[in-house]
Amino acid sequence: MSEIPGTTGDVVWQSSPPGSIYDYIRVASFSIGPDGLIEQWSRRAAGLFGMAADEAIGRDPVEAFMPAELRSDGHRRVGEILDGKEWTGLVPFRMPGEGGAHGLAEVYVMPSETADGERAALCIVVDVRALRRIETDLAASQAIFGQSPFGFVLFGTDFTVVRANQRFATVFGGAADDHRGRTVDDYLPGPEAERLAATLKRVLETGESVTDLQLVGPTPGETGRRHWSMNLYRVHSGAGRPVGVAGLATDVTRRHIAAREAASARRNLALLNEASARIGNSLDLETTARELLDVAVPGFCDLATVDLYQGLLTGEEAAPGSWAPAHRESAGGSAELRRVAHASAVADALPTAVAGSGAPGPDDLPPALGSVHRFPFGSPCAMALRSGRVEAVPGDDMGFVQSTLAVPMVAHDTVVGLVQFSRTKGSEPFGERDRVLATELAARAAVCIDNARLYRREHERALILQRSLLPPGDPEAAGLDIACRYLPGNTATEVGGDWFDVIELPGHRTALVVGDVMGRGLRAAVAMGELRTAVRTLALLDLEPAEVLSALDEVARGLGSPGGGERSEGLGGSGGAQWPSRAAQKSREADLSEVYLATCVYAVYDPVTRRCTFANAGHLPPAVVEPGRPARLIDVPPGMPLGVGGEPFEEVEVELAENALLTLYTDGLVESRDQPLDEGLDALRAVLTGPQMPLEDACDFVLSTLDTRHGEDDIALLMARIQGLPGEAVGDWTLPREPRSVGRARELARSQLMAWDLDDLVDTTELLVSELVTNALRYGEGEIRLRLLRDRTLVCEVWDAGLVQPRRRRARDTDEGGRGLQLVGLLSAAWGSRRTPRGKTVWFELALPTGAPAAELSVEQLLSMY
Repeated sequence: MSEIPGTTGDVVWQSSPPGSIYDYIRVASFSIGPDGLIEQWSRRAAGLFGMAADEAIGRDPVEAFMPAELRSDGHRRVGEILDGKEWTGLVPFRMPGEGGAHGLAEVYVMPSETADGERAALCIVVDVRALRRIETDLAASQAIFGQSPFGFVLFGTDFTVVRANQRFATVFGGAADDHRGRTVDDYLPGPEAERLAATLKRVLETGESVTDLQLVGPTPGETGRRHWSMNLYRVHSGAGRPVGVAGLATDVTRRHIAAREAASARRNLALLNEASARIGNSLDLETTARELLDVAVPGFCDLATVDLYQGLLTGEEAAPGSWAPAHRESAGGSAELRRVAHASAVADALPTAVAGSGAPGPDDLPPALGSVHRFPFGSPCAMALRSGRVEAVPGDDMGFVQSTLAVPMVAHDTVVGLVQFSRTKGSEPFGERDRVLATELAARAAVCIDNARLYRREHERALILQRSLLPPGDPEAAGLDIACRYLPGNTATEVGGDWFDVIELPGHRTALVVGDVMGRGLRAAVAMGELRTAVRTLALLDLEPAEVLSALDEVARGLGSPGGGERSEGLGGSGGAQWPSRAAQKSREADLSEVYLATCVYAVYDPVTRRCTFANAGHLPPAVVEPGRPARLIDVPPGMPLGVGGEPFEEVEVELAENALLTLYTDGLVESRDQPLDEGLDALRAVLTGPQMPLEDACDFVLSTLDTRHGEDDIALLMARIQGLPGEAVGDWTLPREPRSVGRARELARSQLMAWDLDDLVDTTELLVSELVTNALRYGEGEIRLRLLRDRTLVCEVWDAGLVQPRRRRARDTDEGGRGLQLVGLLSAAWGSRRTPRGKTVWFELALPTGAPAAELSVEQLLSMY
């Protein structure tokens, strides 16, 4: 029994207090009577020696428990004890029976007296084996508890520290004994202390251990916080009663830092991977800037803005190395920038707020989205732009933003703008790893922005080139009502190789051209321009359509070879020209030939006969709709594309009905990835067969009705309604080959002009007709044909069977003739000659009178004929 003081001085009696020494050692007692025999036998003695009381009482303890070799000495000792002598010593003993176990007991013998005054003895026996185990356990406990590199602490049932080892004291200061009686509040801040106290109570009540309890708190003499991992388990007495909670604390601050850095590295890698996938999907500068912020906020920062140089956005050429030329920097601030994007993950933040940028604005607010501004010269942002290095920007005065990085956007050693990343209060400040990541994110976006800038520059130049080469929106032609459309593939690939053209030819004829250069971009636009120029040049020579395509094919093949001329095998020897290797030359030729391959359809329409001659170089067939009949495709042999060479082109002549609709187009109108060509052509015929409508409306109807899948390819559409010259607008006569035909030609011309009310042109026309008919009689062959055509101008043609083309020359002073063609050139608006299947035609053109007096020839013009 023991007594434990209470809070009011009362005594509490309990049978076996927790932690009693008797829970750990085996203590037994028995008594010896005057006769030297066992007189009393305790229950603990029965447990220690393995003999019940009824077996032990009345027996000689020496004979019962001691080995035979020790019995004589044992009897002597018992006799001394009964004579009144105390004795303490170690006594070996043996359990009863042949196989009894041997033990060693520490015996304390106290002499006593019976009620009759006889000598007796009381024996207290302790099992030495239990004592040895206790000593071993204490030594082991002391070694582990005292010498361990980990912090051990034992909390009592009242959750105060009962014992702590030196390692624990080293961390929290003082000696190990100084920590006795302390509580968790002495070591941890409020929330963490409450969490640990609750965990200790749970472990003590349930007996369930807790492993790897993460705790965070300061240590004496340090400003930073440390991290601990704590294992807690309930401690029991020898009788199994809880006596407290033991804790093993391990400092895992380094492990926590390493884990945090590893997590940060994984996050950064994931962020860079996301940046690679999401930044640069558009060739638009502002879109690329927004893509950067979509990646950075909120994964990397809470607020962010992007400013790009105004010169970059307006398409100005940059000085080498920067979009902020030195002459634009001044004491007043950086070069002009435009805020093109901002993002915020904080609900109550200003949409454009980035602290410390130093950018002036109304009421000192940051620049608004889309505004043009300058950073003050000495501000961190301006310094970052000048140096090309990351600058830290101080937090704002309101305490909202705690950390900002001003990161220049550098691509190919060129600064294109500035991105600012900010973190608000409560977020972790930027570290060195964050600076590296911010630089990488800005650099990736800068490269994409620079690529977008280069693309836009090339795109704008190609677009200007292409639009300058396309004919005007409302081309005019004799006997034709014309409407045309050009639709680029999409806004990102607006420049392509499709083209169309309307070319006026002598005799009020018109050449209609539609072509398609393979490829897109600047090179396709350049190729288209070169081929279109070549077509116009060849058309002015008034060649037949097949001849035009043959010559154009040679031009295309020349454009597709190095140097634009004949392919060369190279020259050997030290004195020869140095050419690229044959493999490199073939590679370049293959590349260029792909760009300069083209298809083209060339048609020449004569409004007098309403006949149209077609030649095709690998292009889609023209379509025609005649009144009251379904649309059909004109069967023109397709031939090979331009640039392939080796095959002649064929011509097809078709007579077109009045008010017929002729349609020329490129493959983007009828073919796509989801629509085969045959289905597209059938759909085109169905649309063209629809109701007749004004030509401009017909163009729009075709484009809106057909499933063009617009965006996959360029579309060029040229539609012409056949009108034909009325019979009263044509004068056509055949004259015999004799001198009087000159006078007859003048009479016919005079009569026809007067019938057309063109009296002002009679004299000039008579004179020029006389010159052309005279030349036909003198230098030509066969009968002579005279034709006058009246449309927007007056055209006069003289035909004969001769093949020799007239040429203009300067007559000598002594020559009596040779000035006829000079006179024709001076008096006419235009003149020329062309070959025909049966000879040649010489023509001139006069402008119709406008009511103003005709301009007279100057003296210089008249003298130039002499």
